[in-house]
Amino acid sequence: MKKEKIIFGSILGVCIVISVGLAAWSFYQSKGPKQQISVVGMTQEDFTSDFIVWDFQFSTQASDIQDANKQIKRQSQVVRSYLKAQGVTDKEMVFQAVDCTPMHRSIYNEKGNYTGSVFVGYQLRQSVSISSSEVDKIEKISRQVTDLLDSNIQIDASNPEYYYTKLADLKVKMLADASDDARLRAETIAKHAGAKLGRLDQANMGVFQITAPNSSDEDYTWGGAFNTSSKEKRATINMRLTYRLK
Repeated sequence: MKKEKIIFGSILGVCIVISVGLAAWSFYQSKGPKQQISVVGMTQEDFTSDFIVWDFQFSTQASDIQDANKQIKRQSQVVRSYLKAQGVTDKEMVFQAVDCTPMHRSIYNEKGNYTGSVFVGYQLRQSVSISSSEVDKIEKISRQVTDLLDSNIQIDASNPEYYYTKLADLKVKMLADASDDARLRAETIAKHAGAKLGRLDQANMGVFQITAPNSSDEDYTWGGAFNTSSKEKRATINMRLTYRLK
């Protein structure tokens, strides 16, 4: 009876040791260090903008508000007619509400000290915004708008801004290309290290950057650059993939 107890105790001890060993091995596999490889894939695409936005404004001044209003209305009609003659449609142009600003002239005494101001009239200003998919047409008009000076209209114009309406589709394509590039890099590294790729553990998308091609004046930003000043653009994105090795 005593001998049987010893044998039973020995078997039980061996089972406990094996169980503890299996548990430790499982914990090591789940929590211990993993053999992994992390790579960054990148891709870039050059494309041409297919949408343009251009803003400009014109203004007039008069001592009487009614005279100023008559002048700004006349200018608005001239500007609208000019744009239509250049092929701009009513749908493409928006005339904003007229902005009215009282004008004052500063007064100084013989010593050059400021003593007050005197009212001299009103300045009325109206802004026009043009949005169109006909990029070349609006771009050409923006360069020739000084023709309105011949009609005694003072123009204050900004540079056109260029956009791309198929950006969402481009992003999807570029994410796939960057992922393929990352996997190819990982396979190459693993092959030369005598290993094979296992399952994908993690995938992190980088920041989508849009800059002018071959520009030395622009830097990538943490939030993502978005160039609107250049009609020709370059999009760049990267993907970081982490694989198990086997």
